[in-house]
Amino acid sequence: MTGTALPEDPAENELEIEFEINFPEGDEGRDQDEEWCEVRIGGQRRRIRFHDYDEIFAEPGLYEQLFYKELRCQSPRVVREMLEQTLPDSEHSAGDLRVLDIGAGNGIVGEELDVLGADSLTAVDIIEEAAAAADRDRPGLYDDYLVIDLTSIPPAAEATLAEGEFNCLTCVAALGFDDIPPEAFAGGYRFLEERGLIAISLKADFVSSDDPSGFAQMISTAIDDGTIEVLGTRRYQHRLSAAGEPIDYVVIIGEKRGELPVAVG
Repeated sequence: MTGTALPEDPAENELEIEFEINFPEGDEGRDQDEEWCEVRIGGQRRRIRFHDYDEIFAEPGLYEQLFYKELRCQSPRVVREMLEQTLPDSEHSAGDLRVLDIGAGNGIVGEELDVLGADSLTAVDIIEEAAAAADRDRPGLYDDYLVIDLTSIPPAAEATLAEGEFNCLTCVAALGFDDIPPEAFAGGYRFLEERGLIAISLKADFVSSDDPSGFAQMISTAIDDGTIEVLGTRRYQHRLSAAGEPIDYVVIIGEKRGELPVAVG
């Protein structure tokens, strides 16, 4: 595989290579949500889509090896660094952050926020296997982990989130495609306190005017009408594609000044 070289990350160097992973040849141009690889597991070769997170999380270490060792993902670190850099422009400090981490997966973003010094961490994901993987790989990291659909929140989870007093919302590399639609993000956003911080990253295409996912309109409208006050943005290389080509994302750090103009059913 060839691609743009990225800075060395000591944490990445500690990852062990346990799985034999092969990427398809001549796969340039495939959409990100259609990417796949073959993995040898228990003596058998399995074809796994990158967005089949339930299958990936079920195998200890596979998520880290695939996305961080092989494909050089750096989104959690970049978002944490951007959040840290913009904290002086807000009324918050790292130690008072009560974070709602949407699309939390097995806790890699939460781990970065813990390094930052966040006061509390609450995770939300729609996949049972993600919560199980977080408990397996990073036990005790989150104060609470809710497995729910943010477009249809059960009463007990609604009460838990309402009591969270969250002043920071994170959603890293999980927006768009079929993972977290605009309505789900808005469902989590409403639990963020006024003037709370938003730290999100999404594919650069999703902030363009021809974005089919709906995020471009939602975010641009929110910024234009003052619902979100932007504190900082950065375009960066999220990871490599299966073909070794760079995939660019945009990180946005902002403050909540109102509710998002998206109806949640």
